[in-house]
Formats: sequence, structure tokens, C-alpha cells
Amino acid sequence: MGAGSWGTTFAQVLCDAGTPATVWCRRPELAAAINGRHENPDYLPGIPLPPALTATADPAAALADADLVVLAVPAQTLRDNLTGWTCLLPPGALLVSLMKGIELGTCDRMSQVIAQVAGTTPDRIAVVSGPNLAHEIATRQFAATVVACTDEGTAGQLQKACHAGYFRPYTNPDVIGCELGGAVKNVIALAVGIAVGMGLGDNTRATLITRGLAETTRLGAALGADEHTFAGLAGLGDLVATCSSGLSRNRTFGERLGQGMRLDEVLASTTQTAEGVKSSQSVLELARRHGVEMPITEVIAAVLQGALEVGQAAVLLASRSAKPERYGV
Repeated sequence: MGAGSWGTTFAQVLCDAGTPATVWCRRPELAAAINGRHENPDYLPGIPLPPALTATADPAAALADADLVVLAVPAQTLRDNLTGWTCLLPPGALLVSLMKGIELGTCDRMSQVIAQVAGTTPDRIAVVSGPNLAHEIATRQFAATVVACTDEGTAGQLQKACHAGYFRPYTNPDVIGCELGGAVKNVIALAVGIAVGMGLGDNTRATLITRGLAETTRLGAALGADEHTFAGLAGLGDLVATCSSGLSRNRTFGERLGQGMRLDEVLASTTQTAEGVKSSQSVLELARRHGVEMPITEVIAAVLQGALEVGQAAVLLASRSAKPERYGV
């Protein structure tokens, strides 16, 4: 449900793994292009899609008799979209989240939104998270990911459904940790992008990645996540990929800010969602509710709210008081 770059790519992965998939498109003309040209010209131009992948603009047709319902809409639209689809969901279908964000206002993770809206138990909700830059996977470059579900059997079901020759899924019962890793890394990638845009080097980038991982782990521990998750694909792996690649929407967004573009100019220049832009405030609010210090997130949230200039952000992070380093501190 969602024909953006990652939704379309994951549908391709399913097809390549022997799981035929239908993509729901918001616009009928995009569904027609996918069906007629076997290509998503808006998000993955020039990349051929498998014949087993079909598309429709009718949510009822997309959801009919589905065993897996993969949700791939922007995080802040999930609640409204899913509310409209609830009556169409097949009983017993596994609901899968590809989204990496924290809901504004509620500070809910995506799996929590799904449970509330669809009335589904945790054993029927799964999360896919990892270093999964869509364009690389769409061209069938090797990648690995984590499929997280509190139920081992359900996680195994999804693992089998998306295990393609170039896409290796690992299971993990830590849904909280996998979701937090995916959401907070977008905020850290914004910070790295700003630093790169300002002309700062690899030392700065490495510092932000490492300290970003520390504050993600602190938040995860406060929320009951397994801290080992953050050393894996859904934590460090996703963080490194998103902070290092020019394909990353969040890093690219940050770079443009660091180069001097105004926030409204950057927003106007992109057609795809940089989830960290909106989730930064939700992540910060979640941290405050649990008494967790997240200095990088706090600075980025202030920049995006217009309360702090980009140049001041770098100075503020660099001028923090010195302290002992211990993992997670």
C-alpha cells in the first residue's frame, strides 16, 4: 500500500522471492504506467519491474485476499490512510510496516498506530528495517534487513516471503528497537548532511554517527528495547547507510540546509518524504517524556522549527561540556 520508491522496491523483492505482489497507487496514471510499462517512472525511472508485479489505484482490489499487507505510505499519513482501509483488510492478514517515523502528537511508533487503528494483536504486526536504500535494491544489489515481530513464527513467515537472492532478511523479536533505530537514524542523517553541506569532514561525520547511535540506544533502553539491536542491521547498519549515502533523502535534505538553503526552499525542491524532518520533533518529545538526553536530536529539531540557525547548531554541538565516554552515555 504505497507506490513510492521503497514500497515499489519491496514489492519487487516479494515478486523475486516468489511472492506475487500488487501495489496500490494513489494516482491511477501511475498504476497504469506500472502495468503498461513495468516501470515506476515517478520514483524508479528506467528500472524494469518484474511481470508478476501489478498495480491498482483501487484499495479494495489491492487488499482482496491478501496474506501480507505491506504499509509503505509516509509515516505521518498512516493513521488516516489505514483508517480508510480497515474495513477492507482481509481477516488474519499479516500487517507489515516499512515506515520509519514517529507519529506527531502521539509519539507512537508505526506498529502502535497499526495496532490501534486496525485492532490487530502484536503477533500479526511486523516491521522491516535495515540499511535498505531503495534504488540500490531495485537494481538488485545485495542488501540485508531485519524483519521484526514479537511472534517468531510470524517473523519467519515474512522472512520466507521476502528472501530473494539479493535480499537477505534476518528475524528479530525486538520491534521497539528496530522501529526506534529506523526513526532516529533519519534525524542523525539530517545532522550529518548539515555538517557535510557546511564543508565539515569525516571526523565530524564519524562523531555524529557514533554519538547519534549512543542517544538512540539510550532512548531504546528507556522504552524497553534490547540494546543489542542497535549494534545490528536495524541500528548501526541503517544509521551508517543513511548517513553515508547520497541516495539518502534525509542526508541530502540536511546537506541542502548546510549549504545555505532555507527550509522552505529545501521542502519545495524535493518530491519525496524525508521522514526525519517531521519525526525529529516526535523523537525529541518521546525522549523528554522518558527523561532521555538526546542533544543531536534536540539541535536538529530546533533548526527545523526555525529556532536555531544552521551555523549556530554546529557551534552548539561542538561546545557541549566534556565528559567520560561510555557506550550508551
